[in-house]
Amino acid sequence: MSQLYPLKFKPILKEKIWGGQNLKSSLNKNIPTNQKIGESWEISGVQNNVSVVENGFLAGNSLDELIEVYMGDLVGDKIYEQFGIEFPLLIKYIDANDVLSIQVHPDDELAMQRHRSYGKTEMWYVVDAKKNSELISGFNHEMDKEHYLQHLKNNELPQILNSVKVKAGDVFYIPAGRVHAIGAGIVLAEIQQTSDITYRIFDWNRKDEQGNERELHTEQALDAIDFKLYDSYKTNYVHEKNTSSEVNISKYFQINILEFDQVIEKVYNLLDSFVIYMCLEGEFEIEYYETEKITVQKGETILIPAVIEHLVLKPVVQSKLLEVYIPEHSNEN
Repeated sequence: MSQLYPLKFKPILKEKIWGGQNLKSSLNKNIPTNQKIGESWEISGVQNNVSVVENGFLAGNSLDELIEVYMGDLVGDKIYEQFGIEFPLLIKYIDANDVLSIQVHPDDELAMQRHRSYGKTEMWYVVDAKKNSELISGFNHEMDKEHYLQHLKNNELPQILNSVKVKAGDVFYIPAGRVHAIGAGIVLAEIQQTSDITYRIFDWNRKDEQGNERELHTEQALDAIDFKLYDSYKTNYVHEKNTSSEVNISKYFQINILEFDQVIEKVYNLLDSFVIYMCLEGEFEIEYYETEKITVQKGETILIPAVIEHLVLKPVVQSKLLEVYIPEHSNEN
């Protein structure tokens, strides 16, 4: 069997009522003119939306086919034991040219019970944001079902939600159960569990071109919502140049940020997981197996198989990337 190598996939572009053309200007995505593209699924194991390799001798093969053949060499032994051929993360970019619906996602238990699926915990990294752009995360005061339903019925839901002004570099962890929405003028990277289950709560009374409103999931959402008030909804992190700085860690994923203008050596021999790089800025070269090379440009996402334990990253220009993998302790849950 030929050796695995860093894999690039064909982006799966999704048209959305709230999408636009901003993934082209922010992340060099090849967006068809006049299409409202809201999401670019960079790496996906979601059923009927499985990513297909676009580089190297494995080009044309789907991600689940690769996992079936390469198993732990591709994703990590413990991850293969836990998830089989289903890739555990969905990696995407989102262009909220217009505001998204207010929504919530179920946790693992509820999603398994209702949909035979994993739940949906996610993290957002703001790539770009217009001045005064806002997003919604959680409630702005103590809440219970009764008051929530009253506000929903009276078309006053936004009044009880926590709105935050955002800028590039801001990070938000959105655990399953947290009510949230991305506001207009924001482009972000989203790392989430492999799940496409969304309960739409409120859609701003928006209508499509045929004059129809989108379906709401009021009853289903009620059991999924976490009504607790939290001290903070934004993730604070400190990042240092030329080293991986931890941004977020949960049982589902670990996300680091790496901004570098010099050669960086990465050793992953203690990590039993694939690694994903999302290139947010710049361009860099990956050296692997000592002599092999591949270039990654702004807007590209690349999957490093678990079997590749040593890499050298060489910046062509100063670069910034998100480094994503599944931490060891996730297998204990």
